Amino acid sequence: MLQLFALPLPMRLLMVFLIGLVLGALVNWAIYRLAWYPREISPWGPRPEGAPSRKRTDRIPVLGWGGLRREHSLHGRGFWIRPLAIELAMGAGLAWLYWWEVDQQWLVHQQLVELLKLATGSMPVGVAAPVVSDWMPHATFFNHVVLITLMAAASFIDIDEKIIPDEITVPGTLFGLLLATLLPISLLPHVGVPTVAPILGETVVLPLEFGNVPIYAEPTTLATPNDWPSNLDGAPRWGSLLIGQACWWLWCFALTPRIWRGRHGTCRALSLIARRVVRELTRPPLAVIAWLGSLAVAGVWWWGGPAWMGLLTALVGMAVSGGMIWIVRIVGTAALKREAMGFGDVTLMMMVGTFLGWQAGVIIFFVAPFAGLVVGIFQLLLRRDDVIPYGPFLCLGALVVAIRWPDFWSVRIQDVFLHGWLIAAVLIASFALLGIMLAIWQMIKVRLFPPPK
Repeated sequence: MLQLFALPLPMRLLMVFLIGLVLGALVNWAIYRLAWYPREISPWGPRPEGAPSRKRTDRIPVLGWGGLRREHSLHGRGFWIRPLAIELAMGAGLAWLYWWEVDQQWLVHQQLVELLKLATGSMPVGVAAPVVSDWMPHATFFNHVVLITLMAAASFIDIDEKIIPDEITVPGTLFGLLLATLLPISLLPHVGVPTVAPILGETVVLPLEFGNVPIYAEPTTLATPNDWPSNLDGAPRWGSLLIGQACWWLWCFALTPRIWRGRHGTCRALSLIARRVVRELTRPPLAVIAWLGSLAVAGVWWWGGPAWMGLLTALVGMAVSGGMIWIVRIVGTAALKREAMGFGDVTLMMMVGTFLGWQAGVIIFFVAPFAGLVVGIFQLLLRRDDVIPYGPFLCLGALVVAIRWPDFWSVRIQDVFLHGWLIAAVLIASFALLGIMLAIWQMIKVRLFPPPK
């Protein structure tokens, strides 16, 4: 691994570009095979009936689509353009991301610059990357590569079919939890001056003129920007285990089918849902995932240390990120009198939360609607259709927050996150305001575009 870090930058960028092309081919396979209506377009999937035999060269990323153009009579003219563009975008995009996060160390460097500017009152000079070892930005980069690959597949399936398959979000969530456990340093970085040395992190390299105050780069944990409290440690701190298990079982509950049948009263509807949930949690495959996962959470809690810190951070990130979208779904459905958001958006944000944490999840919650609102208004005016897939906007918001993390995780924003009650109050007010706005929007839409009689 150290030998890989020592390679010249152009060589590493070329390697990342080629890996990105392969991941782009994987994204295309997922788009066409994991959709609700699978299509035999990817060269890694089955050959379509009536198509000529496929060649080995058809499976070469980017170049293979030149030969697959011969299948245009089956898939439509120009069908090959989008998958080719996806593979090129994954290759070029990941190469740029490597330069941005690893070579420039921007996620750490920019936070350090802002911290020094705040301390000295002027823009610091002479602070250039690298400011931390190569290991930390490489770990974060790997985290983001996996997340981007998963989000790309989910987004295009949502665009095509307005659905996000569990075959992407469930393995993605499990992998995010595993990654946070085995490699907690891969979480989004936080640069600060803690009162005690962090459990996991390293001292930032500073020029001599800035003194010898230790500044640490560490993963953004559940407690950040506060120091990690001892009551969140592993065994024998039972409270932290209860938090972790509650988050885990919330995700398992989210995977169970729940259909509200309120025609015979609320009590009977809740009883039906409870029986259905219990049945699903006691038979494969969900029972295997749920109970083995619960045992794994307890085992990591017993082990403690950085592994438990990373897992608990990912579990809370999963619950908070998905829980916010879940509440929006409930509020929106009540205001619009119809399903306002698919549940795939909830499980998608749960997956994102395991990779980026709950703080980023809250920021994404406020960033994503801007793009969705603009597109929704244009679609309503042009097509009189206000149904848009929201998953791609959640993924776009997550991508922007991840690669521009220092812009969103500024010192002023961190001051807000110092007080958990303030975040909760802002979210509650936002949910209430959302319900009012959606109800008003529904009335306006009915007045402007009355349903046909």
